[in-house]
Amino acid sequence: MARFRETVRSLLREHLLDTAYALVAEHGFDRLRMSHLATAAGVSRQTLYSELGSKDEVGEALFQREVERCMRGIELSLARHPGDLRAAVAAAVEFALRLAADNPLVQAMFSSSVDHGMLRYLTTRPEAAFATAEAAADAYAAGAWPQIDPASRALAVQAAIRLTASHVMQSDTSPAESARRIAESVARIAGYPAR
Repeated sequence: MARFRETVRSLLREHLLDTAYALVAEHGFDRLRMSHLATAAGVSRQTLYSELGSKDEVGEALFQREVERCMRGIELSLARHPGDLRAAVAAAVEFALRLAADNPLVQAMFSSSVDHGMLRYLTTRPEAAFATAEAAADAYAAGAWPQIDPASRALAVQAAIRLTASHVMQSDTSPAESARRIAESVARIAGYPAR
C-alpha cells in the first residue's frame, strides 16, 4: 500500500511540474501564480503547496528536472564516442547548447528577472544545478576515462559544465564551434595532448 501511495504521489508531482512547465513556457516565470497553476492542474491550492511548496520551490524543481533531463541526453552523446574524449565532449556540449536554444523553459528563464525569475537558478543560485551536473558527468568520466587522475578529471568536468552554462547564456559562435572550443579546453585540462 505504501508503494502505491508513493507512485500516486510521484505521478501527481510530475503532473504538477508538467503543468507548471507549460504555464512558464507560455507566460514566463514572473507571471506564474500558484492559484493559476492549481486551477490548470485540476488540484486544490493546498494540494499544490503540499506537493511542491512555494513558487520558488516550483521554479527550482522545474530547473532541476530540466538539468536531469539534459544530463541523460549528454550521457548518450558522450557514449557515442567511446575512447575519444574531444569528440565525446564536443558532442555532449553541442547537444546541451542546442537543447537549451530550443527549450521553452530555458527561453522563459532568459526573459525573467534575475532577482525573482528562474534565471537566478543559472546565475546567482546555480549550486544545485551545477552539483547535479558535475556529479553525473564526473561519474561518467571516471568510468569512460579511468586513466585521467581524479583531480584533473574533476577540474575538466567543472570547466565543461561551467563553460557550457556560460555559452548557454551568451555565445558569440555557433553551437558546434562553441562545443569544439570547450572540448579542446577540457581535453587540455584533462591532460590530453593538443591536436
